[in-house]
Amino acid sequence: MELAKTYEPKQIEGPAYQTWEQAGSFRGDPADPRPSYCIVIPPPNVTAALHLGHALNNTLQDILVRYRRMAGRAALWMPGTDHAGIATQTVVEKRILTEEKKRRTDFTREAFVQRVQAWKDEYEARILNQLQLMGCSCDWDRTRFTMDEICARAVRATFFKLFADGLIYRGKRLVNWDPATQTVLADDEVEHETVKGSFWYLKYPLEEAAHIPRLTGVSPVEPGDQGVSGESGVARRTGAYLPHWEKVGGTYAVTFRLADSLPKHVLEAWAREREIIVQRAKQQGRELTYQERKELHYLYSQRVDSFLNSGQGKCELRNPQVAGIVHDALFHFARDRYELIAWCIMPNHVHVVVAPLGENKLSEILHSWKSFTAKQANTILDRTGQFWQEEYYDHLIRDEEDFNHSVNYVLGNPVSANLKDWPWVGRTELHGPEGHATHGQDARATEYETVTHITVATTRPETMLGDTAVAMNPADPRAKYLVGKRVRLPLVGRLIPIVADTHVVLPDPESDDEKAKFSTGFLKVTPAHDPDDYAIGQRHGLAMVNVMAPDGTISDRHGWDDASGTDAEPFVGMDRFEAREAIVEWFRKEDLLEDVRPYDHQVGHSYRSHVPIEPYLSDQWYVAVKQPIVDCRLPIDDWVSTHADLVEQKDGVAYLKGTDVPVNSLAGLALAPLLDGRLQFTPERYAATYRTWLENLRDWPISRQLWWGHQIPVWSKEGKRLDAFLVSIAQCRATIQVMRENGETLVCRGFDDYEGWARLRNLVDESEFLKCYVCLEDPTEVVSALLPKENTSWEQASETVRKALSEAAAAQLKADESWSSFDRQTLGDHGLRLVEMPASKWIEGCGFVRDGDVLDTWFSSALWPFSTLGWPEPTPELKKFYPGDVLCTAREIITLWVSRMVMMGQYCAGDIPFSDVFIHAMIQDGLGRKMSKSLGNGIDPLDIIDSHGADAMRYTLAAMTSQTQDVRMPVEAMTLPDGRRVNTSPKFDIGRNFCNKLWNASRFVMMNIEGSPAWSEIHPTKDLADAWILSRLQQTVRDVTRALEEFRFNELADTLYHFTWDEFCDWYVEIAKSRINAGEPAPKAILAHCLDVILRMLHPIAPFITEALWQRLNEIAPVRGPGEEQAEPLLVAAAWPQADASLICPSADERFVLLTDLVRQIRNVRTQHNVPPSRKVDVEAEAAGAHAQLVADNAGLLCSQAQIARLNVQSGPIVPPKTAASVASGSIRMYVLDIIDRDAEIARLRKQREQLAKGIASIESKLNNERFVSKAPADVVAKERQRLADYQAQYEAAEASLQALG
Repeated sequence: MELAKTYEPKQIEGPAYQTWEQAGSFRGDPADPRPSYCIVIPPPNVTAALHLGHALNNTLQDILVRYRRMAGRAALWMPGTDHAGIATQTVVEKRILTEEKKRRTDFTREAFVQRVQAWKDEYEARILNQLQLMGCSCDWDRTRFTMDEICARAVRATFFKLFADGLIYRGKRLVNWDPATQTVLADDEVEHETVKGSFWYLKYPLEEAAHIPRLTGVSPVEPGDQGVSGESGVARRTGAYLPHWEKVGGTYAVTFRLADSLPKHVLEAWAREREIIVQRAKQQGRELTYQERKELHYLYSQRVDSFLNSGQGKCELRNPQVAGIVHDALFHFARDRYELIAWCIMPNHVHVVVAPLGENKLSEILHSWKSFTAKQANTILDRTGQFWQEEYYDHLIRDEEDFNHSVNYVLGNPVSANLKDWPWVGRTELHGPEGHATHGQDARATEYETVTHITVATTRPETMLGDTAVAMNPADPRAKYLVGKRVRLPLVGRLIPIVADTHVVLPDPESDDEKAKFSTGFLKVTPAHDPDDYAIGQRHGLAMVNVMAPDGTISDRHGWDDASGTDAEPFVGMDRFEAREAIVEWFRKEDLLEDVRPYDHQVGHSYRSHVPIEPYLSDQWYVAVKQPIVDCRLPIDDWVSTHADLVEQKDGVAYLKGTDVPVNSLAGLALAPLLDGRLQFTPERYAATYRTWLENLRDWPISRQLWWGHQIPVWSKEGKRLDAFLVSIAQCRATIQVMRENGETLVCRGFDDYEGWARLRNLVDESEFLKCYVCLEDPTEVVSALLPKENTSWEQASETVRKALSEAAAAQLKADESWSSFDRQTLGDHGLRLVEMPASKWIEGCGFVRDGDVLDTWFSSALWPFSTLGWPEPTPELKKFYPGDVLCTAREIITLWVSRMVMMGQYCAGDIPFSDVFIHAMIQDGLGRKMSKSLGNGIDPLDIIDSHGADAMRYTLAAMTSQTQDVRMPVEAMTLPDGRRVNTSPKFDIGRNFCNKLWNASRFVMMNIEGSPAWSEIHPTKDLADAWILSRLQQTVRDVTRALEEFRFNELADTLYHFTWDEFCDWYVEIAKSRINAGEPAPKAILAHCLDVILRMLHPIAPFITEALWQRLNEIAPVRGPGEEQAEPLLVAAAWPQADASLICPSADERFVLLTDLVRQIRNVRTQHNVPPSRKVDVEAEAAGAHAQLVADNAGLLCSQAQIARLNVQSGPIVPPKTAASVASGSIRMYVLDIIDRDAEIARLRKQREQLAKGIASIESKLNNERFVSKAPADVVAKERQRLADYQAQYEAAEASLQALG
């Protein structure tokens, strides 16, 4: 085999792969005695061809498998594909609709499934071919498909096991519904996207008007408006920024502030905000809403205090002397002019609850406090000017509740401001004849308002058609006046109650909680279309009205029975978003649309169809993930006792500490291995994603309303009496669940479950409505079925069975005898016959109907690590290769797949399916966008293989795989030789260049190593270059092995690149060339050995090129390296190199680097002075001691690599001629003679010095400008200082060079 002069990937990739397959190189043999290593491929969906993300994922898996195979493990990489129920059915339906104008329902189920199967066959073949072209070393003879018979058997066995354990149940719940594919989605199949939406404020009329107290606080007035309000005896006066209220005998909450605590512009801005609220209501010709009054109250009370508590101004009241003066002033006239109830002196303001006595006015009391304290405080602080702000805030307390709130607020203010052990706060006992109540009873007369409507805020107005209540928080002051009343639902006319529920968020316009900002305090409750509303509905026993069809249109046929004859009827049949616009318009025309406010929020979208999901009330099959498993069949007790620190007991159940996850639940089985360390994530941060998901996991809905997938193996029947034939079916492998009218579920786990069977038998004589579900472990199992004889109806036969069971079955059951013998002896005489037939046919003949749904795709995917190995059968493959070792995948399916594989691996196979999970980065384009067809920025891996070769692609992808979250790959267009325009990336040029370098260097080596001596003849070597390359080779083997063990793929690629290109090719090969030409044999053996090891290390990452080079190397030097053994015929089967620590020589590394540094500097000097490459130069070297010996011993290396004609080494100082250039490394200085044109060099240096002087002057001028230094960003100033230092250093160097030239 001759190597071509240029590297042509297409010429070597096909033959190499064919060679591997013919040799059975990828076969995982269960009889192999070596330790196993197993990876199961994340099965690609048969929806479409593989993309670049798949190429990355499978490249990394192949690197791991090839490495472990070479490292002596019996490796199995199990390949296969996934049926991808929703996605595949969707693309096939689209194709049929586009090409044939037909829908799925135009076909029978069987005919449609055949069409999908044809799609699957086409794309599965394409996918497997892609994987082979990438170089994937899978055991192709074991290729599995999630719906093939081997995997299907595992699916049936798992479902049956879960059903029998009571972990699968049927339930009507609110689910994530995809209207596009018309199927349910699990929580982890929902992707949340930010949507620019709105909050629509809809007014619902009350059945009867209500009278509730008007919200007080700051009432709105026009600027300058003064006088008396409509309330008797309450006077209103206007301050600078807000009105004040006064009433004889009133009690007030007062806040006054230091002069610098609230800047004027802040107060003015708040005044403007208040004015905007007031004017908006006036312009719209309406009164202020409750929400607007709430905002006004907040603008002038809580918001001010929040600003103050943040520590604005100098906070002079932190000074104990000043605070003491204020304290004395507050108490000076107490009980004489006013009753001081509560007080708090904060660092920049004062809170007081005070009740003026007699004719004393609040404004006069405030004036006395301020004037009394201002002068003394200024004296203590040695200052002049205004001490207190003229404006103050006062609130006229209206009732006992308001009084208690105000006092508590004052007393709690230091805690709110994080002031610990604050001494300046307190309250006094009241001395009025009526005690506390004197100051809390209606200091201001209560003003009531008549409420005829309440306003709800919603982002989905179309769902209001299904409202069955309005909820309020019981802490809302209005709740006690409104809860229990009813509103009449617009459009529909339905009367719905107002209920109290703490889930409702109280309105708070300044809250960090977005819901509080937009809340009105009233929540429309639509239990059938919102998960939170569903929970409220369950708590309050509300009706659940489903107003949508499965396709997302408004419908009155799925649980909405009061649409007919109402204003809502025209909306029936509209798409949900069309209905949204129409309903909003109706509310607008009816003057029931109070407001519309923009609102960006997260909306769940289907991860397959990408349309917004719809919370939808639906009957589905669920897996109970947090239900304790009665018969777990795992040593849970041992685990609990061993890991007591991870467990806490609650009501006799062991829970994982700090969670609601029972240890012996499915979620517990998945979470425990992470907590005890058996399961490791790399990067480690993704363990938190896994853990959080499992801790918050809800029951898993596993049924999907599709035709493509594993049909659920459950048959059902409803009736007034338990069919006796159902009892007889217990003789086959079946589990029966019977749901009674009272909600009780009875379970019979097959013929051997005598107690369960007896419970069912007792129901045969009962008369009540029952729902029966039968799960068959194997629907094809042949059973002895009971059938009526001729002229006997099913009803008659069933009655015969029922009577016979009543008479004789109980006695036989007590004896634990098989009741099948009873039916053979007895039932034949009663119009029955026994017929051998499949269990499914028998039970369908009994009137049971199979569930038409299929299982969630992720159900079969969760079984992938062991179903592919033949479980539930105890196959040799399962025994050898389970549990596996590593899962390599992307972060997006940690929840979808990883958690479920661990869960099911523990539950079904008794152990975790892998011990390591490597989460690789996601590839984005150069702009940080996800690669997709719609953006046109995707890269087809086959296009890169065509243009660059598979190895170049693999190397580039591995080099990019750092342990970051995302990596970017710039995308550019290119034209292939066949004229196609495709996407590529310049990053792939890195891989291609590296492969070219490896090919060319290897070709040169193999042209020069024929006749290389045996290793024993040249080792140990005395040559420094030999010692250095062997030392570096061992270190590289060590570092590469560590990188592979720790999943540091970018370090793997970088280390191999640096050693192969920079050290082996650029240095050792070049040095060896001159030595071989001089007749030295040793470099030949070392070149052969180094190339051997390089090819072994590079093989996992670049298998094709390394295999081709290995074949040629075997022809030229079949025996090479320290072992002096015949090399393995195929590199794929060669042993992984082991680092020999005895060959690592730090001193050789250090000395060689010293020499190569000198060579680089001499090369640079030659280039700088335009010395032709062919011209050799003379060099004088100044060195002493060991360094002098180093130069002398390696003169040949220096001369050959730096084009030196004569090298003279002196131990003393050298006075170089002015035409010599100098270089230095360590204590060695070398002078390259006669390469400088003195006059030209002087001219150049003078020009350089002049330019540097100008630059220095310019920068110094800028840095001397105080305005620049003070106003420019610190990093800009720092950069200028660094530029100045660099220019000055260059100037000094130029000056020194000129001095040297005389």
